[in-house]
Order: sequence, then structure tokens, then C-alpha cells
Amino acid sequence: MDVSLATCTYQEFTPDMGTPVRTTVGRPRFPLPYPLTAHAKLVTPTRELLGIKAQDAYEFSYRRLLNERGGIDRIRDELIRIAGAYDLDSPLVLLCFDRMDRLTPPDDWCHRFHFAKYWTEHTGQEVPELGAKPRTSHQQSGLF
Repeated sequence: MDVSLATCTYQEFTPDMGTPVRTTVGRPRFPLPYPLTAHAKLVTPTRELLGIKAQDAYEFSYRRLLNERGGIDRIRDELIRIAGAYDLDSPLVLLCFDRMDRLTPPDDWCHRFHFAKYWTEHTGQEVPELGAKPRTSHQQSGLF
């Protein structure tokens, strides 16, 4: 059995996209208009990783963490268990807070971008980003 994955922000996710799965160190501190079903703990970065600002150093450290946690096989098993507990026909949408306004790095990236790359390299399965919608002028000004 395999699992279908996508990524998005908590803020941009809608239930028609799939099954929402937390991949963040902390829970959202704002109300969600949908139930948060599960937490993919093996994909979640550590608080220490969050302090790394250089993308190459972050990616190196995050990949090392993923491998130390059991690598792709153990991560796949965790994600399959989550999918099996919910809707096998629906993709798991791995959520985090970081909004990516452009679809490509180096300008916008976060752990979900690096996890998608890691997953694709190991499984051959693409992981689409469902967010990355351009911000409105109100959002850019901090009003939203």
C-alpha cells in the first residue's frame, strides 16, 4: 500500500484538499475551520532546527534528522498508519505555518518543501504544494 501526499499551510488548507496532518513543533494558536486529524511526528522538525536560517544548513540537518528517525521506510509506515485511520482515497496534506508565495526556493522554503523533496527522491512520488497563493495587499501590510 502507498500513500498520496501534498503540502500546504494551515491557513490555506480546505477540507476538499485531503486529510489535514500536522507537521509542526507546536499546534496552531488560532482557530481552524476544520478538524486537525493527526500529527506526523517523524516529519516534524525539532525546535533547534527552527533556529537555522541558512537553507543549505537547514536541509542538511533536517535530512539527517529524518534518517536518524528511521528514514523513508519508517516515515512511510507512519504516514500509511495515519492514512489508514482516516480516508485512504484522500491525500494526506502535511501542514505547517510557513506561507510560500512563490513556488520555488531559494526565497520561500520551509521543512515541508525539504520533506517533499526528500520524499520524491526516495519514492519517485511528487508531493504537490497546495498553498503558495499570492498574498493580497492587505496580507502584505500585515492586516491579515
